[in-house]
Amino acid sequence: MLDKLLEFLKSTGFYLLFGQIGENWPSLVMVLISLLLLYLGIKKQFEPLLLIGIAFGMLLTNLTAITPSDAMYHTELWTQFMDESSEFYHSYGHIMSNGGLLDILYIGVKTCLYPCLIFVGIGAMTDFEPLIANPKSLLLGAAAQVGIFATFLGCVYMAFPQEAAASIGIIGGADGPTAIYTTSKLYPNLLGPIAVAAYSYMALVPVIQPPIMKLLTTKKERTIVMKPLRKVSKTEKIIFPIAVTIFVALLVPSATPLVGCLMLGNLWKESGVAERLCKTAQNELMNIVTIFLGISVGATATAEAFLNWGTLKILLMGIVAFGLGTAGGVLLAKVMNLFTKNKINPLIGSAGVSAVPMAARVSQSVGQKENPSNFLLMHAMGPNVAGVIGSAIAAGVLIALFG
Repeated sequence: MLDKLLEFLKSTGFYLLFGQIGENWPSLVMVLISLLLLYLGIKKQFEPLLLIGIAFGMLLTNLTAITPSDAMYHTELWTQFMDESSEFYHSYGHIMSNGGLLDILYIGVKTCLYPCLIFVGIGAMTDFEPLIANPKSLLLGAAAQVGIFATFLGCVYMAFPQEAAASIGIIGGADGPTAIYTTSKLYPNLLGPIAVAAYSYMALVPVIQPPIMKLLTTKKERTIVMKPLRKVSKTEKIIFPIAVTIFVALLVPSATPLVGCLMLGNLWKESGVAERLCKTAQNELMNIVTIFLGISVGATATAEAFLNWGTLKILLMGIVAFGLGTAGGVLLAKVMNLFTKNKINPLIGSAGVSAVPMAARVSQSVGQKENPSNFLLMHAMGPNVAGVIGSAIAAGVLIALFG
């Protein structure tokens, strides 16, 4: 009986973790990191809808990594999946037959299903009226994507593989689903660190952006009052998602899945004849996919993938990408003011980084501190929603080049 009890105790995770601490310390470190992320998501409310799921997925995968027979995520299965010389290359059947719960959920990430479905929900919640009313704000959204391509070049210079450099650069778009989509396509080994970086920096928009905005603008520029936006007709709102889908599909076919899903959700919203589908996309679909996406992305944050110098470089280059994107939008607004009669408040250019609607609210907040009677929110929403489209197109370009 005593032998059986000792055998049971030796099979527990406590024994395997602490009894073999020399072998399992990386998993213990990852467990502690996951607890820190849970604290940030719950207590500090850093993108809690996704960060809590990512952190819990990280917790599950690293707790069960010390007991391989009961692991919920198997790195070796996905290594075989990606190995062209393996008989299990791109074999989802092999994953379904031999994988754990998180392996099966991760299939939705690997096929890029989850990011696309989230874009349907985002489209159903997005109002493109400020962009339609002021098409010039599309340029500000495009300028904010400079952070993506500048960071890509920087990562290539730092000897990252081009596919990895493109995946890191997309963090500058401040769009979590787009970052996950791009990384899944180009360099899935970095999915965990890139997802954590993308959503952490999105949560830190109110901290990161204001110093950059103030550094690049004068007090006079920050107090510019913009003319009210014109009223946009329902017909324009309906035509817009259809026209954008056609244009993007012909220009950058690899961006069509993301942009097409975004515009489908928006078309349901603006048509006014699919209210039930619109509400489902906004609520039930969005919530379910968010749960699966967060947990399965967190599962990829194993000790092997996360605890290395490359992860620190990703975190560093991610914030560089974000800062350059913010600066790009602000600086283009200043340049546009040299040639336009109706001046643009450069603060709205920072909203082009796509973190909707947080970046637009930051523009409003910084502007009102300089001029309490100034209301920039609706003006900032133009480049903000343009940034969503811009980051998806940038992702499509990178995937077309390196996918």
